[in-house]
Amino acid sequence: MPTFAEKLQQAIKHLSQNDPVMADLISRYPLCQIQPHENYYQELVDAIISQQLSVKAASSIERKFCALFGNETSFPQPSEILEKSIDELRTAGLSRAKATYVQDLARHVQEGEITFDRFPDLSNDEIIKELVAVKGIGEWTAHMFLIFSLGRLDVLPVGDLGIRNGIKLLYDFDHLPKPEEMRAIAAQNSWQPYESVASWYIWQSLDNVPKT
Repeated sequence: MPTFAEKLQQAIKHLSQNDPVMADLISRYPLCQIQPHENYYQELVDAIISQQLSVKAASSIERKFCALFGNETSFPQPSEILEKSIDELRTAGLSRAKATYVQDLARHVQEGEITFDRFPDLSNDEIIKELVAVKGIGEWTAHMFLIFSLGRLDVLPVGDLGIRNGIKLLYDFDHLPKPEEMRAIAAQNSWQPYESVASWYIWQSLDNVPKT
């Protein structure tokens, strides 16, 4: 079984051999830095909190959120979040909607509707289906989670504006490509099974690496 680092090297070789645009990007930018981790629950809560916020504002709210539970550096468990009222959660700076979303995620985890231990054995589509059932988690967040938390290497985030802009510039579109056009580019240039890595290099070309 190859290590994750070895899989990245395989991805680099595959993309370089099959797509001249990717070969050029790979020659100009560092080795892909996708690195999976297992801090799944906190990653999703952070994703909800940070929606439509600057990195600085999101970090401030996340510290206040953790402080509600007695420690700015220790992340609360789902059961602790469910013990707080929406109004209590809002004192950390969360909107009412985001406070509701954070509790809905906690409820899904607490009741076993999302079981992170099973994720390594589930397909991308199965994981997306579980995640988007949570209020406040859409397909884009699910795609970012698959790439940057689980390290799934064959995800094409067709709803990401950076990827759309990047494909437009790199592959000479006169308009922002639609999802089916993005999938066609990926197929024509043999990105599979490394669409995540191709996407990472497209983000690099825009100097716009996303945060999950």
